Amino acid sequence: MKLKTAIVSAVAAAGFISVEAQAHIGMHGAGFVSGAIHPFTGWDHLLAMTAVGLWAAQLGGKARWAVPLAFVAMMGLGGALGLLGVSLPGVDAGIAASVLVLGLLIASSTRLPVAASMALVGVFA
Repeated sequence: MKLKTAIVSAVAAAGFISVEAQAHIGMHGAGFVSGAIHPFTGWDHLLAMTAVGLWAAQLGGKARWAVPLAFVAMMGLGGALGLLGVSLPGVDAGIAASVLVLGLLIASSTRLPVAASMALVGVFA
């Protein structure tokens, strides 16, 4: 119960203290290639993706593939929305929250059902 309270508190705090960072803006131009390489250009993204993989490996079974696939699929959906000009607020805060929450899940060896794990990483993606 304490872990869940800590996670909720951390996510809420991130929402209150974050501002739009405009990370990586203009570094690689615009267009498809820029969007495709964007997740590999910052430590925040790399940490989030690594955390998804570590947690999936820790969960074991079919989660080893299903959880990362859910993450990549939702990132693809986000990329498609970006190509359509849809702007999602709080993306940088979401990346930071994902690193924090996934780090806590890994450290505490929390095991959620596969569907719930997929949903969680999908929201963070």
